[in-house]
Amino acid sequence: MIFDRLKRFLIVLEGAERDGPVAFSPGQAVSGRVVLELAAAARLGALRLRAMGAARVHWTESRSAGSSTAYTQSYSDQVEFLSHRDTLLAPPDNGEVTVLQAGRHEFPFTFQLPETLATSFEGKHGSVRYWVKAKLHRPWSTVKKVKKEFTVIEPIDINTPALLAPQAGAKEKLARAWYCNRGQVSVTAKIDRKGYTPGEVIPIFAEIDNCTSRAVVPKAAIIQTQTFIARGTKKQKKLVVTSIVGDSIAAGKREVWHGRALKIPPVGPSILQCRIIQVEYSLKVCVDIPGTSKLLLELPLVIGTIPLHPFGSRTSSVSSQYSVNLDWLSTIPEQPEAPPEYSAVVSGPEAEQSLAPPCRSELGGILEGPFFAYIQEFRFRPPPLYSEIDPNPPSDNIRPRCMTC
Repeated sequence: MIFDRLKRFLIVLEGAERDGPVAFSPGQAVSGRVVLELAAAARLGALRLRAMGAARVHWTESRSAGSSTAYTQSYSDQVEFLSHRDTLLAPPDNGEVTVLQAGRHEFPFTFQLPETLATSFEGKHGSVRYWVKAKLHRPWSTVKKVKKEFTVIEPIDINTPALLAPQAGAKEKLARAWYCNRGQVSVTAKIDRKGYTPGEVIPIFAEIDNCTSRAVVPKAAIIQTQTFIARGTKKQKKLVVTSIVGDSIAAGKREVWHGRALKIPPVGPSILQCRIIQVEYSLKVCVDIPGTSKLLLELPLVIGTIPLHPFGSRTSSVSSQYSVNLDWLSTIPEQPEAPPEYSAVVSGPEAEQSLAPPCRSELGGILEGPFFAYIQEFRFRPPPLYSEIDPNPPSDNIRPRCMTC
């Protein structure tokens, strides 16, 4: 029996460590080998290879058709991304079998991935999977199978105008209790761009006004929304990726977030182009209002795979990395004016506190870097260096003009 002679039967993909995962990009070539190690000579039929990739969704819902009738409705769908077949060891044309001697035998293979593929994903109601399967056919015996899964990551470059655009929004809510108006809560939030990559920090700029008679608590969280689609019906599952909780805001007070840091943990990228599975992200700023429902402000996010270029264009890199609005530069007069008196600006402790710069711990290091050097270079350009040599000397071909003519 070949079971007694077959010591090892496995698939090895190039670029992967022993029994470790390996990731590929759409359009890339996948290469590997099927390893067959025999303890003694064995008679074999054929060795066939198949590469597959597909997205699948499935869930069930209970339905009621009356007071005593109930049934279960099933929803499922599938999209195939990859299908490749290859024969690594073909049987001889005369119908005989192939005899392999004892030892290690390797059968290399390679195939090309399509240009458009969805990122590998595992969810509660669906998945996107890619794998390579080898089948060893033997005369008068069952087929021996081995399977190797691999990961595909669709590249998402956040260095695009759509993903570099700032995201902002505002919302307000009237707090009521027993049909009594207890005031209004409003929130305004902004982030410097739409696209981020795992490991980055999102600086949140927000203002929360509490005009009610009770204290409220602001929060911020990154939400992952998994959407599964089958037969025109959607099934969603939402997960909290990470969150932060702000300080309690007393009645009639305002809280300002000067770039409150929210770090993105290791999560999978967004899946936006698959017909039956979508993975989307959003930043939600929430205010817990006692006695009524929460106030929610949602800003869309896209989690990409290609991080922000540190030195693209100078203006875009500074504005995107440090979240600084440079529109105020256009209002600076050509002739600098004398600064106002201190007493004319600060009239009390509250005004002094509002004009104080934000703490470094709140900014999370977002203002570190050559920001002020950039501003000085932008506003005050140095004059050219003085030189005794004329940079535009007269040409020798020009005849000197006679001053007496």
